[in-house]
Order: sequence, then C-alpha cells, then structure tokens
Amino acid sequence: MQKIILDTNVVVSALIQKSFPYLILHDMYIDRKIQLCVSEDLLLEYVNVLKREKFSRFPDFIAMANWVIRDIQYHALMFETKERLAVIADADDNRLLELAAASSADYLVTGNHNDFTMAVFGKTKIVSPKEYWEIYR
Repeated sequence: MQKIILDTNVVVSALIQKSFPYLILHDMYIDRKIQLCVSEDLLLEYVNVLKREKFSRFPDFIAMANWVIRDIQYHALMFETKERLAVIADADDNRLLELAAASSADYLVTGNHNDFTMAVFGKTKIVSPKEYWEIYR
C-alpha cells in the first residue's frame, strides 16, 4: 500500500469540489487503498485551517471537515518529525518535507507548485493531485 502525504490545500479542495483531490481523499484514502502519513504539526494545521470561518459558506464543509479530521486521527500513520528543515522559503511548508523524511512516504501530493518546485525530496515524489491520480490509476 502506498504511503502518501496530503498537503492541507489538497484536503481543503477535496471538501469543496469534486475534482482530483476529492477522488484521492474519498476514493482512495477513505476506501483504504492508500495509507495517509501525518505528523502532529500537520494534523494541527489540518484542524486549524479546516475550522476557518471562510469555509463555512460551502455546504456541509464543517461537518465533512470534522469527520475527515476524526478519520485521520484514527486511521492515518502518525510520524514524529525530529529534524527541522529550511528547504522551502515558506517555513510552514517545510513541515511536509520533514514528514516526508520521517515517513519515507511514496508521494507528497500538493497543489502548491510555487513553493514545491522540486520533483523529489529524498524517497518522496512531489506531485499534483491530478498527477497522483493518473499515476495511481
């Protein structure tokens, strides 16, 4: 089973629209076809971002966000990130690379191609949701 890391922007997109992020989260993670990797930092970021008031305008967003967070808490693989990195200019995004290093995830799926300009970090391939969906399928 592939181990993947989902950037927060992918989780948000999955809850807003039925596109590639939705397919990854619902058709693959929820059906346990992939193993999601998280750290305490990333889980906290998911919680903080998904509770932002601006998302409440989307139908059922809050209820779905709460359900997704609970599911991740119970089913995702939790990794402790020991090494702090400063590879990317956006300090918050370095936590994803720290998790990639700690977990040896197969893929880091992100919609942020401004900061994630590299195709690989260690053993982890960095891809867009569409790229991941096409690779997996």
